[in-house]
Amino acid sequence: VQLQASGGGLVQAGGSLRLSCAASGTIFSIKNMGWYCQAPGNQRELVASITSDGSTNYADSVKGRFTISRDNAKNTVYLQMNSLKPEDTGDYYCNARVVVTKIPYFSVDSWGRGTQVTVSS
Repeated sequence: VQLQASGGGLVQAGGSLRLSCAASGTIFSIKNMGWYCQAPGNQRELVASITSDGSTNYADSVKGRFTISRDNAKNTVYLQMNSLKPEDTGDYYCNARVVVTKIPYFSVDSWGRGTQVTVSS
């Protein structure tokens, strides 16, 4: 299973970016999907997550500005980032709990390569 993230870049404060992350490979279904941010010198932290039925969870710092969504038919998760702030700068990683086979049950916790987001003041 591979996760391919895209959509990062350089943007001014107040601007917007949309990140995408598509899963490929042997996939029966995907449970939780999420986005994490690792700022320089910091640990990787959860930004937002979404369950298979669409329930979402956000870090307090991004509530009201970021929206996570997913397209189950495309095995893709999105992160719409609005009103970006310099403190949102970091490498963004997507994560997915992928069910590879149902019988026997086998799942993997997959990570994509980071996509860099830089917000200038």
